[in-house]
Amino acid sequence: MSRNQDRSQGGAQQQDTSPPVQVMNEGTEGFSFVIPTEFVELPSGGRYYPPGHPLHGESAIEIKQMTAKEEDMLTSRTLLKKGVALDRVIGSLIINKAINPDSLFIGDRNAIIVATRVSGYGSDYTTKVTCPQCGENQEYSFDLNDASVYTGDDDNTMSVTDNQNSTFDVTLPKTNVIVTFKLLTGTDEKRLAAGAQADKKQRQEHGITRQLASLIVAVNGDSNIDAIRYLIENMPSTDSRHLRLAYKLTAPNVDMTQHFECGECDYDQNMEVPLSADFFWPDR
Repeated sequence: MSRNQDRSQGGAQQQDTSPPVQVMNEGTEGFSFVIPTEFVELPSGGRYYPPGHPLHGESAIEIKQMTAKEEDMLTSRTLLKKGVALDRVIGSLIINKAINPDSLFIGDRNAIIVATRVSGYGSDYTTKVTCPQCGENQEYSFDLNDASVYTGDDDNTMSVTDNQNSTFDVTLPKTNVIVTFKLLTGTDEKRLAAGAQADKKQRQEHGITRQLASLIVAVNGDSNIDAIRYLIENMPSTDSRHLRLAYKLTAPNVDMTQHFECGECDYDQNMEVPLSADFFWPDR
């Protein structure tokens, strides 16, 4: 899958040789200020957005660089409590206001977030990491410029069929059921986050079944909700893992896997870069 990972600065920033479009904000009379913009490479390449969507067939999205206005959004207790701070920031940064941030695929949203962090605070990201082997909690620095764009499993190792309508088919190994699944968007991500919060209050865990319910759109061609619910509640764990892996390999995203070396033991391995509060507040 390495040939699917195209290195690009800032996790997902596309180098553009033409002068970027500038946004002019007019303040008091006789005063104006030019806000820099940049183009962020979309992991999806615009391939899976439906016709009529502003990003259909578009390989990049233009955003402005983060300002104090967006920093206020990131620190707003009201927005943080509602879990919409990042949504507001993404919406504020996108130049084309016809684009609904909730309609973006999760991988494309992640590309915008990483690019915004790099342009706003630099590529050096130092955060607390717990060693998987010895459990030592330590500070570790990652270079966000080493992030890469993952465009999907071109080798099709999971035998996934692209239906050319933003959905995909995969056959489950145990039950031989053909499942049709979709790529998750910002709307789905918010729904999953709300469900996770409800689980905490009720002291229950439904993360896996809720994720499957968000992914699956049909079972053997039947989109009836009862058929989907029956499969989710009764599928063997082998099939559940197979479907989730098929989604992970199919969905374009920003690959945040980087090398980690524990300073206390001999653990030395690639790991997913942990995203904490330090991500947008490196000096806090």
